[in-house]
Amino acid sequence: MSFYRDTFIEIDLDAVYQNVTNLQQYYPQNQQIMAVIKADSYGHGAVMVARTLLEAGVTHFAVATLDEALELRKNGIEDPILLFGVTDVAFLDIVAKQHISISVHSLAWLNKALSQKCKCTEPIAVHVKIDTGMHRLGFIMESDFYAAVQMIRQSDLFQLKGVYTHLATSEEQNDSYYQMQVDRFEKTIANLDKTGLYIHISNSAGSVKTPPPWINMVRTGLFINGICPAKNVQLPFPLKPSLSLYSKVILVKKVPAHEKISYNGIYETPRDVWIGTVPIGYADGYDRRMVKGHVYVAGMEAKVVGRICMDLIMIELPHPVEEGTPVELIGPHISIDEYCEWVGTNNYHATCAFTDRIPRVYRRHGKIVRVVNRRLNGKIGGKTG
Repeated sequence: MSFYRDTFIEIDLDAVYQNVTNLQQYYPQNQQIMAVIKADSYGHGAVMVARTLLEAGVTHFAVATLDEALELRKNGIEDPILLFGVTDVAFLDIVAKQHISISVHSLAWLNKALSQKCKCTEPIAVHVKIDTGMHRLGFIMESDFYAAVQMIRQSDLFQLKGVYTHLATSEEQNDSYYQMQVDRFEKTIANLDKTGLYIHISNSAGSVKTPPPWINMVRTGLFINGICPAKNVQLPFPLKPSLSLYSKVILVKKVPAHEKISYNGIYETPRDVWIGTVPIGYADGYDRRMVKGHVYVAGMEAKVVGRICMDLIMIELPHPVEEGTPVELIGPHISIDEYCEWVGTNNYHATCAFTDRIPRVYRRHGKIVRVVNRRLNGKIGGKTG
């Protein structure tokens, strides 16, 4: 194992494969899947997840930044990749060379891009984003959208490949805002020649709603990792979570009654208790806001006591265990959703928050196929001053 600590994240790639296979069977045949693997596939590892998705027949990916796209290219992912964010026009040569698709959000950016002297040998594929109610990125004026489409189609620099929007409330039970966004999008593209274009609006939660007939691509990121964005989202099949988090007990001691545990003394022992120390903390993304959480160790629940430290947590044991005993923090006995209830966040924020200080161990067909430890990959060179 190429890491030297007791804490690691395990990713079950069989679960990823199973989830996306179920999605392919559920979505209409005319809808291609665009796998959203931004933020390192929500903390699961973009490269390894992408390779598994390719095995399952997924051929389109999306990320947030150029760096994320280049990491995929560097690791042999050659299929189409869409950047959601705003791409600096200074990097258009890199985008073109690496065959990366980019999003167009404004006329100002488009005019600036078209004024650049790009050394591109072939057009850059672009998807134009329409702002239908998220009010984050995209064209809000219909006239500006059509002006952009015309400029792109008349340009030698760009090739129009898709049009999309993003849903703000698709996981909510009340569909009124969702339907308003769908209606706005449909009205905006009503006069667009859609021949050969990818038209996509749905994120994971939106993808299980009845799709408008003009949709031919669906974006999903959470579902492929076995995460459901909200309890009220009605799934056509069970998702299989792919992420588990494990560590070990590194120290066990008996602490007398009325002693304070960890920083600020927020927990006091009610009696003589056995306290175990586990090497994970908020620097790893194990959330400092935790209230009434627990871990699973030696076949029993052990509550987390005291404030979460940067590198360590303390747990109250019903009875002493041997040092080195494995600890499950997320896994078969503790779901990511349960963990999120203890810290007051949502599941996809939680998995993104697990830092690359924690090594990732990948399993496929029940066997370890790769260990990724960002702390040991390469070295920093050069001089300063």
